[in-house]
Amino acid sequence: MKYISTEEAPAAIGPYSQAIEANGFIYTSGQISLMPDGTMETRGVEHQTHQVMKNLFYVLEAAGAHFNDVIKTTIYLADMNDFDVVNKVYAHYFGTHKPARSTIAVKTLPKNALVEIECIALANANYTF
Repeated sequence: MKYISTEEAPAAIGPYSQAIEANGFIYTSGQISLMPDGTMETRGVEHQTHQVMKNLFYVLEAAGAHFNDVIKTTIYLADMNDFDVVNKVYAHYFGTHKPARSTIAVKTLPKNALVEIECIALANANYTF
């Protein structure tokens, strides 16, 4: 098991790692709209989703992976009415790559974030689409 860490994404706000590589897979922790300096992006779900995707990009990059290597994501939404907006931003980052995905409405998220996303990626895959 290998711990993944980067200063390009916010530090964990609890007793967990940004990501773990194990048995050929990379498991990211859920990312909210914290910026690397620890401040929160609060301008709405669209801006928050962009920040979440940037955080995931840098965590995956630190593990030697990219969005094309992602095989599964889970999205947590504070309001399912934000589904379409989050989808639009999400699609921008994944392009034609379409990993398996679950989207779950939750009562609240850490720091009252509107969206949290986690993913599982193949390590050392370097897939292109």
